[in-house]
Amino acid sequence: MTEQREMGFAGFPALEEDSRGKQMEIISILAENNSGVMPRIAGLFGRRGYSINSITCSGTNIPGIARLTISIEGDKKLIDQVIHQVAKLVEVRNIERLDHENTVQREQLLVKVKADESTRSHIREVAEIFKAKIVDLAPESMTAALSGKPSNIDAFLEVLKHYEILEMCRSGVIALSRGSENVMKLPADRKIR
Repeated sequence: MTEQREMGFAGFPALEEDSRGKQMEIISILAENNSGVMPRIAGLFGRRGYSINSITCSGTNIPGIARLTISIEGDKKLIDQVIHQVAKLVEVRNIERLDHENTVQREQLLVKVKADESTRSHIREVAEIFKAKIVDLAPESMTAALSGKPSNIDAFLEVLKHYEILEMCRSGVIALSRGSENVMKLPADRKIR
């Protein structure tokens, strides 16, 4: 007997919920690249009481169109409501909830760690295991850069907690669907003006 999963928004399998009834979602939005679009979209989430884990915005291969990738954790029903509200914005051309299993996700990390002669080689070994690059070396610190899946970034940071993290910066998730599935295929009723 095969296990059936509950279907979520736009026909994607619903994501597993954690013990608090919340789930992690990645939402991809195509919108006109106008000033103020990102704050308007983020504001819709904020007015519903959601804290966005990350939001990235960049140009696309279509002139005048930007891609926003939003990572958010919350109740499925309320996230669905916000997605429907975002879809109503005039500037929004397409919005998709990305299925984690069929998505390529990446994040960038820069992390500066306190390092002296006694810890430097250990930190370098950890960086090599995670395929991070040492991009700066000072007498009392090392800075590493890592690009990878969010879970790999989390694991790298967990190991580095054994050392003193002086500062860090994460880019936020960027994501694309695997294969030929394409958010860029704009629905006929949402053509670029």
